[in-house]
Amino acid sequence: MCGWRSRGRFPPARPRFVFGSGLKPALLVGFALALASVGCGRHDVPAGARPSSQILRLSQRNEPADLDPAITSLPDEFGILRALLEGLLVPGPNGGEPQPGVAERFEVSADGLIYTFPLRRAAAWSNGDPVRAGDFVSAYRRLLTPATAAPKATAFYPVKNARGFATGTLRDFTAVGIRAADEHTLVVTLEQPTPRFPYYVASGPWLPVHGPTVERHGRKWTSPGNFVGNGPFTLAEWRPHQRIVVRKNPRWHGAAGVRLAEIQFVYFDNGDAEERAYRSGQIDATMAVPSSKVEVYARERPAELHRTPMIETRYLAFNTQRPPLTDERLRRALALAVDREAIVQRVLKGGQPATGRLVPPALRGTASQLAHEHGFDPKRARALLAAAGLDARTLRPLEASCWSSSQTPVLEAVQAMWQQELGLRLTITLREAKVHLAALAAGNYDIGFITAIPDVADAFEILDDFVGDSPENYPHWHDAQFDQGMLAARAISAAKPRAAALADLEDGLLAAAPVTPIYHNPKIWLMSPRVRGWQEDGLWSRCYHTVYFDEK
Repeated sequence: MCGWRSRGRFPPARPRFVFGSGLKPALLVGFALALASVGCGRHDVPAGARPSSQILRLSQRNEPADLDPAITSLPDEFGILRALLEGLLVPGPNGGEPQPGVAERFEVSADGLIYTFPLRRAAAWSNGDPVRAGDFVSAYRRLLTPATAAPKATAFYPVKNARGFATGTLRDFTAVGIRAADEHTLVVTLEQPTPRFPYYVASGPWLPVHGPTVERHGRKWTSPGNFVGNGPFTLAEWRPHQRIVVRKNPRWHGAAGVRLAEIQFVYFDNGDAEERAYRSGQIDATMAVPSSKVEVYARERPAELHRTPMIETRYLAFNTQRPPLTDERLRRALALAVDREAIVQRVLKGGQPATGRLVPPALRGTASQLAHEHGFDPKRARALLAAAGLDARTLRPLEASCWSSSQTPVLEAVQAMWQQELGLRLTITLREAKVHLAALAAGNYDIGFITAIPDVADAFEILDDFVGDSPENYPHWHDAQFDQGMLAARAISAAKPRAAALADLEDGLLAAAPVTPIYHNPKIWLMSPRVRGWQEDGLWSRCYHTVYFDEK
């Protein structure tokens, strides 16, 4: 018999909930056989074992919908783009202050409204063209044009008139607060002082594109051979559902300090395949670790297991425009019938904090005190359904969808809880990430499993997704009072009053239950001890130019 040749053995297979009348969730424990998944004749290879070279191989869990910052929406898509494109500013190490990118520095006016970005004279595109301030103006105009339908247009809303132009109420882009003072100076004017504006500028949506290339190739500009970028690497290969390869860009202004020759983003459609590839030395770092293997790695290969707090909440979105989920009482009942502690302790088992709140702890101000929080209260859930005249047993089966096989155990637990506590029938559908997101945006779903990761470390950015006209308002929830409150909160610059206003808005959102949070997600992943200089923050932002391999 072959399998993982380690001193221990595989932990229990994915747990299943068993519900009986009046009983709490219990667990059935079994062992996953390595024979079925690993294959005979394969022996463990020390992680990172490879020919002596500076080629980094990373797991890529989702096939990118595109490599266009105006269309991209997933954090791991922006993770690839940061190798190919460089913004005015770049994320600071491990979530610190933004650092110079194409801009050498920035200057802020006394009233906090005008930001001036002098550009590096040495900045160049990979085809040799110089990077000019006008490149940023044209890129941002394209992204904000309503026809582009950029899912991350809200990252520009602190800019004067950007929201009006993006929503079509303003047609003259010259009224938007983005202009080139000269070839090497970009000036941005804000609606009101925004102390964390540099963090917006360092976010993925603010990456530039090479305008002439976009015009020449249209939607095919992101193909290998067409792509022109200004980052530390260039696009060499893109085999859909296989791998994306980027190679060192000799024209990047900091190329002399880049030690990696190549990065390979290798596609995996599930966590078990990803972990097996790491264990056999085929990749140097994973995106995650199957929950059933966390304990084994912690015990036997602790130097390779990494945990990082993330600014990320995983939640269920209810399609508020599709009956019967149009009824707020049903949505609240469903939220109250989810035992979050059981899910994190018995299904995920990776130290994820259960939560009934949407905004992660790192983004809550000291004044944040919610009156409303989604907890586990099945008795109250049944009372809500009775008050609404609803019998979950007679409702049509609802469908819950997700984009990764690692998420189905969570939905299976929710499925069992709703069946036991409410008698509700739920089916589960697994879709490719881009198909899943397209269905959410179009409203072609009942209940969606979603990850809330803001582009900027700001509670406002999480809550702003639920404003009526937001491209990522996946519940399709519309509440005029919430929208007005968010508009007012944007104008508050003082930290404590702003935090209090956002806490009230979060409270109102949870009370209406277009969404129900389940847990805050840390990043738990595997990485070869030979990898040095790794930088990644709580928003999945990476800096590759600092990474290299220890050749010892």
